[in-house]
Amino acid sequence: MISIAIHGCSGHMGQVVSRLAAAAEDITVACGFDVRQPAFDPGFPVYTDLADCTVPFDVVIDFSTAAAVDPLLDACVSWGKPLVLCTTGLSDAQKEKVRAASAVIPVFFSANMSLGINLLTVLARKACRILSDAGFDIEIEERHHRRKLDAPSGTALMLGEAMVQELGEAYYLDMGRMDRRAARDPHAIGMSAVRGGTIVGEHTILFAGQDEMVELKHTALSRDVFAAGAISAARFLTGQSAGLYDMNQLVETML
Repeated sequence: MISIAIHGCSGHMGQVVSRLAAAAEDITVACGFDVRQPAFDPGFPVYTDLADCTVPFDVVIDFSTAAAVDPLLDACVSWGKPLVLCTTGLSDAQKEKVRAASAVIPVFFSANMSLGINLLTVLARKACRILSDAGFDIEIEERHHRRKLDAPSGTALMLGEAMVQELGEAYYLDMGRMDRRAARDPHAIGMSAVRGGTIVGEHTILFAGQDEMVELKHTALSRDVFAAGAISAARFLTGQSAGLYDMNQLVETML
């Protein structure tokens, strides 16, 4: 049995992780962390201060906010506990802190925990190699619910950065065109974000060529796909040595 601590347990994703963990035969929730106590009884103790935790657990699953990540990394290093880090919108300094923590503890860090999104990343890499040489322009559009704080999404950035890595340094992510009046740079990968309603998450990669277009798209129909991926990551991370892990290593175990 793997015991987890949920960081951000009172939030929407934390509640989904708690629900799926309760239905899993090999997972139990030992405790939760949140700046506010939940308005319901989650069935486990919830600490508003990381330092107050006295309950033993095996691994932390985090769905919180970027502002809460720094103290969490410090705590996990101090505890010597593995961390599944699912929060997006981290600064470059925070990402460097994640890498530093991974030298001490196992850290699973992915901008998106969905298996489908990570397959989309693989397909995007292959498509951009072929279509960019044929003169296709590349645009990424993402759509999320009105409560999402960061834009563009961490997943959109992950997709764009994967294609930049594939295509080389001449390509770059273009975060917006509102501040200028100019023709499109063929080496730009355009990024746009939509926020509204209850959209769980949609990511579309458009390859626009001369008289034809190709689209790669992923739609999340519920938050369960992200929570399920995080729980799979917690299983994977338990027993691993210190290091920085992502969905690539997890997917390899499924092949």
